[in-house]
Amino acid sequence: MGEQVLLLHGFSKTARDMQTLATNLESRGYQCQSLNLPLTRREFDLSTALVENTLYDMASKQDTKIHLVGHSTGGLLLRNVLKETEVIQSIGRCVQIATPNRGSRLAHIASKVMRSTEYFRTLKSLHASYIEKLNLPDFTPFPIGGIAGTRNHLWLGKLLPGENDGLVELESVHYPGLSDFITLPYGHTEIHHKQEVAELTARFLQTGRF
Repeated sequence: MGEQVLLLHGFSKTARDMQTLATNLESRGYQCQSLNLPLTRREFDLSTALVENTLYDMASKQDTKIHLVGHSTGGLLLRNVLKETEVIQSIGRCVQIATPNRGSRLAHIASKVMRSTEYFRTLKSLHASYIEKLNLPDFTPFPIGGIAGTRNHLWLGKLLPGENDGLVELESVHYPGLSDFITLPYGHTEIHHKQEVAELTARFLQTGRF
């Protein structure tokens, strides 16, 4: 049987948003599973517990490596799970796609302008100050690859200084602990649906490099 991949969607999305990537990875022999996570109105703690429970279940049923792939907030959740997982021996390689590792300036702007974090509580988890409090280690035993987009295709992206994918700044995606890092000319909401991204993700899961 092929190795397992757990896919983690982003803010205000569902497992369906990862279906294209799952299909592409399955065509390459991986067994994919996606979760519906409360990444809209709840903070990280509940989602972290749900992912950890799923990893434990996957590890108990099949003795193959479990890879993790997260888009946007899902990639940040991925790092938080790795910090405290009890199935460390089962974890393989991990890929973050358009993940705001250093926080989202747009999330900060939204909380100031619209008080949106009172309703969309996951936005709190995207503040740079919140991420700092998570104490996510830069370096882990698990190889993590980062893919960032550079196509500023959304009007919100105009509010951001520097290169970005329409929602997340390029400088926020990269951090020192990444095993490999690559940029592609795609926007935030489309990047994880692209065939090229699926190919690069599969390559990293196999070799640890893009």
